[in-house]
Parts: sequence; C-alpha cells; structure tokens
Amino acid sequence: MDLYLARKPSRRRTAVKYVVPSMLSNLCIFLFTVIDGIFVGNGVGTDGLGAVNLDLPAETMIYAVFLVTSVGGSATAAIAFGYGDEKEANKAFLNSLAVTLFIGVIFTVAGVFFTEQICRALGASRTFLEPAADYLRWYSAFSIAVGLSAFLQAFCRNDRAPGLVSFAVITATLCNIFLDWLFIFPMKMGTAGAAIASGIAQTMACVILLPHFFSGKSKLRFSSFKLDLNLIRELAVRGLPECVAQLATPMVTLCLNLVLARMVGDVAINGFSIINYVSYLALALFYGTSEGLQPLFGRCYGRKSIGSLKYFRNLGLKLNLIGSLLVIVLLVATVQPVCRMFGAGSEVTAYVAHAMPLFCWGFIPMSINVMLATYFYSTSHSDYAMIISVLRSLIMDSLVILIFPVIFGPGIIWYCFGIYEVFVMLVALALSRRSRKKKLRAA
Repeated sequence: MDLYLARKPSRRRTAVKYVVPSMLSNLCIFLFTVIDGIFVGNGVGTDGLGAVNLDLPAETMIYAVFLVTSVGGSATAAIAFGYGDEKEANKAFLNSLAVTLFIGVIFTVAGVFFTEQICRALGASRTFLEPAADYLRWYSAFSIAVGLSAFLQAFCRNDRAPGLVSFAVITATLCNIFLDWLFIFPMKMGTAGAAIASGIAQTMACVILLPHFFSGKSKLRFSSFKLDLNLIRELAVRGLPECVAQLATPMVTLCLNLVLARMVGDVAINGFSIINYVSYLALALFYGTSEGLQPLFGRCYGRKSIGSLKYFRNLGLKLNLIGSLLVIVLLVATVQPVCRMFGAGSEVTAYVAHAMPLFCWGFIPMSINVMLATYFYSTSHSDYAMIISVLRSLIMDSLVILIFPVIFGPGIIWYCFGIYEVFVMLVALALSRRSRKKKLRAA
C-alpha cells in the first residue's frame, strides 16, 4: 500500500498506524515518570519527591541533548527515504549513533563525579541535597542507555516499525514499575533505587529494539563507516530545535522552583513537584502526536506530496488541541486523589488544588507550539522551529516567570506558564502563515 495516496481514507489509516503507537509509547513514558514520583512520594516522602523534582532540569537536559542526534538523524533519514535514497538514510543512522555514544560517555562522567556540585547549582538546599545527589548520580550512570533508547526509538519509528517502539516502551514501563516497588520498598534504596529502576528499564528498551536493525525488515544497517562532519552538522541543525524545545520543561521547573522558594516556601516546591509530574500527561499526548506524524511530514516533504503534508499538519493541530482540553478537565477534576497517590499531606493538597487550574490552561497554546515546531524541523524549516524552541525554552519562559512575579506579586506565579506559551503561539502562527505563502523548497 502506498502510504501517501491522495485519498483521505488512506491518509487517515496511515496517520492511525503511526500516531496511535507513538501516543501509547509516550503515555507509557508518562506512567514511567509518574510512577517514579508515586513510589518516591510514598516510600521516601515528600522531601524525596521534591529532591527528584529539583533534579528534573538535569535529567531533562540529558534527554534533550540526545534528541539532537536521535530526532535530527531520524528526520534527515525520513527525508532521504522520501527521496528514495536509502544509502543516505543509513549514513544518517550511523553518524547519529556515533555522536549519541560520545555524548553518553560525557554525561556519565559529569553526572557521576560532579553530582553534588550540579545539585547545588539546581537549588538543592540542605534538606534536599542528599536524596537529590543519590538520584542524579545513578541516573547519570545510565546515560548511555538513555541516549540509545531515544536513538533506537526514533529510528525504528522512521524505519516503519512504530509498533515495535510501543512494545519496547510498554515493556520497559512494566519493568520500571516492578523495580521501583522492589528497590524503594523492600530494599529501602530511596531515591537511588528510583534512578536505578529507570536506568534498567531504559536498558531493556534498547535490548528489545536493537534486533530490528539486524532483521530483514529494516532498511537501516550497522556497518563500517566514516564520520561525515557535514552530515553531522545537518542532522544537528534539524535536531537542535527539538533539543531546545525539551529544555522548556527543565527551564520552567528551575525558574519556578527559584521563584517559589524565594516568594512562597517549601510547601509550594513540594506542591509544584506533583503538578510537574502530572503535567507529563499533556507532554505525552502532544509529543506522542507530533512524533508519530514526524516520519510522515518528512517523507511527504521529500516526495513533494503537498496535499498529504497539509492534511497531516492540520490533523496534528486538531488532535493536540482536543488533547489539551481533555487533559485540563482531567487534571482539575482529579486533584484530590492525585495528591493522595503522591502521599501529600493536607497542606500540600490544598495548595495543589489552588494552583492546578491556574497552571494547566497553558496546555492549550503549548499544544499548538509543539506541533508546529515538529512540522517545521521535519520539512527543512529548521530556522522557524528554532525560533519557536528558543522562545519557549530560553527566552519567554525565563523572562515571564522571573520578572512578572516581581512586578505583579506572587499571585501571578501560576499564570506565567500559560502567558509565555501564548506569546510563543502568536509567533508560531505568524511563522506558519509565512511558510504557507512560500513554495515547497527542495530539501
């Protein structure tokens, strides 16, 4: 079956084939993250949960940098597949792998040997320093597995094996649930146990995905090769916007932790840790949809199938908007049971109930920003994707979160997330209109 037939039923089936497994995978990653928090909150305490939340910027930074190679390489391979150039796609695969392994070694060394210095830089006080250092040290020890997992998922998805990615992520999530329970409760390993459980689960995902590239179904192969610096530069340009976009979460976490610590106190930090964990549901839906459509964007662009490209873009925007509304309703309606799952006391629960609706309306503009950034870097508009990502992750978020509370008082803190996402959405929509006026360029 030609995946790019002009008939809508064929395009709809193709979208389902790619988007549904991707959403399932990302929802499992959401469970992966939340279950860590639930076990830590109940088995270690809310201070342990706060400590892990303080580590989140470093943890997400590690993952984000790996996206330069995994997303950039897979997007480059998808466009090459669209051209029918399998040799070029395989070069992107092998060069991305080499850079991924190199980055993994660097993160392992830095995270294992400079743990306490990093935790202090992230704002860990005496209360949080020891559990934060335990978690970060062991998470960093598995950096290579984290990078390989992201790399293999991206390339399997672009090598027409999205179902295998879902299976690997679901299996890894189940493994993580069991090991979280084992290490935190019977073995009393604290936050270190949560990090080790995550690392082993990531390793399991790699073990499941690797055989695909030795099978007859794969168009990508392991073989001898020479590093191509020009190709590495090209995939870095395509992957950098997604890397920067991933920094939005740690940047928001870091800025909000600093503002809350200065203007509110420890109750707010512990409450924010719960909000942060459940917010991954929105990220799972938005990135599940956009990552599922990314191979289709790239191949349609490579084939110059403009009608299908527009169809998949508009479908992605609609799905993300609907998903954002559903997530808002769900999170606001379930504040009390969610807080109980994380082991929060009455004071923290009351604070979360107040803050949750003020924070999560920002998922609506965020859903649009995530989809348009993915569309742009998948179609050689990496400059537009970079503008969106830099505004979301480095400029607007930090400016709004750090400055607005000083001007308007602490009452505006929880609105800041939505405010900066709206500013970025206006720019993203303007760039989208501009791109539609241009003819499809040769990739």
